[in-house]
Amino acid sequence: MLALYWPWLLLLLPLPLLIKQTKTTDVGGHLHIPGIATTTTVTHTHKNKQSRKRYWLMWALLVIAIARPQWLGEPIELPSKGRDLMMAVDLSGSMQIEDMVINGQTVNRFTLIQHVLSDFIKRRKGDRLGLILFADHAYLQAPLTLDRRSVATFLDDAQIGLVGKQTAIGEAIALAVKRFDQVDESNRVLILLTDGSNNAGNIEPEVAAQIAAKRNITIYTIGVGAEVLERRTIFGKERINPSMDLDETQLKKLAEMTNGYYFRARNSEELDSIYQQIDKLEPVSRDQLSYRPKSELFYWPLLLSLLISLLIVLQQQWPTVFAPKSVTKEAN
Repeated sequence: MLALYWPWLLLLLPLPLLIKQTKTTDVGGHLHIPGIATTTTVTHTHKNKQSRKRYWLMWALLVIAIARPQWLGEPIELPSKGRDLMMAVDLSGSMQIEDMVINGQTVNRFTLIQHVLSDFIKRRKGDRLGLILFADHAYLQAPLTLDRRSVATFLDDAQIGLVGKQTAIGEAIALAVKRFDQVDESNRVLILLTDGSNNAGNIEPEVAAQIAAKRNITIYTIGVGAEVLERRTIFGKERINPSMDLDETQLKKLAEMTNGYYFRARNSEELDSIYQQIDKLEPVSRDQLSYRPKSELFYWPLLLSLLISLLIVLQQQWPTVFAPKSVTKEAN
C-alpha cells in the first residue's frame, strides 16, 4: 500500500502560482524580416513553454519527495503474552574460577552463564528483557526491551571485573526495583545470578527484597559454582570446595521474601534446567499489538527532480545542443 507520511505538504504544489512572474520582452520584434523574426519568436516561445513544464515537474517531484512516500507492508501481529524480566548477573572476581565444563572443555563461571543465558534469551519471545551487571556496584546495561538480540549482545560484550571485584547484591535488587517502577503494571520477575555473598554496596539485600515484595516483584536467585574442584599441589591432588563464599542461606531468604525460588547451578545441565523451569512462569496478558513494515520511497522522486534540474542547467550552458531543429525556406 502506497502512502504519504506528511500528505498535507501537497498543499505546497500551487505555491509557484503565487510568485509574480516577470514578463519577457521580445528582443527581435523591431526587425521585420519575413520568416526569420517569426521563426525566432516561435522558437523562443516554444522553449519557454518547455522550460515552464520542466520547472513545474521538478517542483512537483520535490514536494512529493518531502511528503515522504512510503510503501506499507501487511500488518504483523506481535505476541500478546509476556513478562517483564530483568536479569542481574554477577561480574565479581570470583566469576573467573574455572570449575565449569562446556562440551568437555573447562571454562570459568561467567563463560558458562553467557553460554546458557544466551539460549535462554533467544527463547523469551514476547518478553521484555533487561540486563543488570553488578560487582562493587550495580549498573543497568540494557533497559527492559523487546529487542532480545541487543540484550544478548550486551551480555556477550561484558567482561569479568568490568564493574569491580566484590559483590553488591543489595544494589542489584534495588536497581531492578527502580527500573520496574518506570514501566506499567505487569508480571515482574528478577533473575539474580551470583557465586558469592553480599560484601559491597550501601543497600542490604533484605531491605531491597522487602521493597521488591511490596512492588509485587518475584525474585529467583541462582547460586553458581561447583562444589568440588581438584587442583594439583606439591603433595599431589587436592579436592576443595570452590563455592565456600556462596551464601545460600541469604539467597534462599531473598527468594522466599518475594514468593520466588532459590536454585543451585553446579554445572551447565543444572543451569539449563533452571531456565527451563523459569520458562514455565505464568505469562501476563498484554494488549494485542501490531505493526506494518515501511519502505521509504522518497529518494525516487528526489532523484528524478535532480535529473530534471541537471537537464535545465545543461540546456542553459549549451543551448545549441538542445535547440530544436527547424527548416526555414528562403524567400524568393
